[in-house]
Amino acid sequence: MQFQLITLLGIKVDRMAYELIMPTAAGEIAVFPGHEHLVSLAVPGAIVVRYNKADADEDLDYYAVSGGIIEVTPQYVKVLVDEADSGDDIIEAESKAALGRAIELRDNAKDQVELEHARELIDRHAVRLKVAGLRRRRRNL
Repeated sequence: MQFQLITLLGIKVDRMAYELIMPTAAGEIAVFPGHEHLVSLAVPGAIVVRYNKADADEDLDYYAVSGGIIEVTPQYVKVLVDEADSGDDIIEAESKAALGRAIELRDNAKDQVELEHARELIDRHAVRLKVAGLRRRRRNL
């Protein structure tokens, strides 16, 4: 099936894929070629991509995504998100430091607006850390 990952900056991924695991409001879903039509909210989380049926687990690709929309048909999957970062592009130490700063912002928030902004940053950097950890474990297999 054709897989497109589209961000505000343009198309991040546009290639054939065999299996996708995606975060939705109802939980993670796995999508294979021929999947039923589906439109769902994407929530911050990791998208896992197996490009070929025979690909081993260490060949999987990981993307940290913010919330958005997922459209699934039997022939293609389109994921529209504000931002998406490849696991290969995430520097774990930087994400850990950014998460620490976001937690500090939350702890020192003076109003609801600052609190919500801090929570969004915490979600973003927690997902990035998760994806960086998945990538690291994949390379160590």
